[in-house]
Amino acid sequence: MTHAKRNVPAHRRGEQPAVDRKARPKGVTVDSWAGRVHVEWDPEAPLTPLGQASFFIEFLKASGVFDALVADCPLDYTSPNAPNKRDVLGTAVLSMLSGHKRYAHMAALRADGVLPELLGLTRVMSEDAVRRGLKAIPESAGIRWLSSHLDYCTTPLLGEDWVLDADTTIKPLYGHQEGAELGYNPKKPGRPSHVYHSYMLANVRLVLDVEVMPGNKHTSNHSVPGLWALLDRIGRDCWPTLLRGDKSFSSDALMSECETRGLRYLLRLRLTNNVKRAIERMAGSGGWKTAGQGWEGINERLQLSGWSRARRVVLLRRRIKEQLVHNHRDEITGQLRLSFAQIDKGEGLRVRGTGDFARCRDHYSRPALSRQSGLREYLR
Repeated sequence: MTHAKRNVPAHRRGEQPAVDRKARPKGVTVDSWAGRVHVEWDPEAPLTPLGQASFFIEFLKASGVFDALVADCPLDYTSPNAPNKRDVLGTAVLSMLSGHKRYAHMAALRADGVLPELLGLTRVMSEDAVRRGLKAIPESAGIRWLSSHLDYCTTPLLGEDWVLDADTTIKPLYGHQEGAELGYNPKKPGRPSHVYHSYMLANVRLVLDVEVMPGNKHTSNHSVPGLWALLDRIGRDCWPTLLRGDKSFSSDALMSECETRGLRYLLRLRLTNNVKRAIERMAGSGGWKTAGQGWEGINERLQLSGWSRARRVVLLRRRIKEQLVHNHRDEITGQLRLSFAQIDKGEGLRVRGTGDFARCRDHYSRPALSRQSGLREYLR
């Protein structure tokens, strides 16, 4: 008598139901200078970071932005063997869309046979051809060319109330580059750098203009000419409701010019001795009002040294877990004094009073300064 053997799996199935296979996404048709292109997603094919560029190319064609950029470019070749101006600018645009940071990275585009055709290019230019082409553009004409096309994209947004953020960024440089100078460099001290003076639409972080300067021109005095040039270019009707800046912009020259032109501003102040005395004086006074989200605010008129007039200063405070201000009595006079916690690189936080420094690593937390206020001091 024979018995049929049943194959029993070594590993029994669990209670988890089988995962349903998702339907393969359908293709999308995009328009380009090479005609209509059908884009499909293949989960089994290797991925490429340049696949999404076809959709941006469709935007460039539909808006006409790239065609206008090429037509207005002040680049003129006289040699009959010179490259096409569209190929030079198109190669630079594709390199930017690919996330390249150096001219040498453009060599990776020469093996791509899809994107150049979609952008309407006849060929991908070498890094040397792009560098020579951009260098041949006169500086003043090139600035007007780029500024006009940047304003064309951003000016329609400035009809509403908006806030202008002015800021400076230090970019350390390696090797030999034009304009590389020694200056303020917090991350790489002693390293040459460039300084980016940026003017941005707040919250959306849309850049309106950027000026690249040598590393030794990092102060706000070098940002002011570009700031007023930008505001004069966009017109009074599109001016911001408020100008914001960090403590490097709180100079009397900038504030006086804003007051003359009728532009409201909100700037942070340096924690100088006069500002500290004002905080001590206002900390124990009444009149603090609720500012929302756990903050209390108070304001008074203050004229610092170097200012031509007294100006309104706003202080904000909130209750925190650890105290940053220490109350103590002077050993000689017996007067109640206020000491601030300060950050010392390598030694943590310390309390600074009338005498020597006292270590306070375990009792004080680091203050976080916010860009939303002209001056925010975290008081107990």
